[in-house]
Amino acid sequence: MKRPATEPPALAEPPALPRGCSNLRLRQADRLVSLHFDGVIQKETGLKTSQYSLLGHIAAMGPVRPADLAAAMALQPSTLTRNLQPLVAQGWVQMGPGADARSRSISLTDAGQAKRQQARQSWKRAQLAFNQRMGAERVARLHALLDEVIQLMNDTPEPT
Repeated sequence: MKRPATEPPALAEPPALPRGCSNLRLRQADRLVSLHFDGVIQKETGLKTSQYSLLGHIAAMGPVRPADLAAAMALQPSTLTRNLQPLVAQGWVQMGPGADARSRSISLTDAGQAKRQQARQSWKRAQLAFNQRMGAERVARLHALLDEVIQLMNDTPEPT
């Protein structure tokens, strides 16, 4: 039997459809990645990654009003207040008067700057280890996809 001179065109694969719950998958991934980063940063500095993030935002924005910091971190004001308490107690963050009698200002102390620098070195080690485990190209694709998700979720109004 004679074979055709050319192969028939391959059938296109149907696009993959989502299976399962996106929220569950994102939360599972978040927990595992957070365990990795917390494991390194907390072991070396005693800080949770959320506390390191707070120190970083305050360093970049400070002195900053609590409402502005909460908005920048997408936190509820009550959550921000609760998360700041241990940092204030350790002497890394100070709450002071704001621009007027009704406002407050958050800033890092010198000890807070030093703690942030220490934690930054730990974060770098955690990030490099994550990149090595996942592969730098995959991490870059993940960042791009997450940036896209964040943009789309911010741009799309919630259904009513």
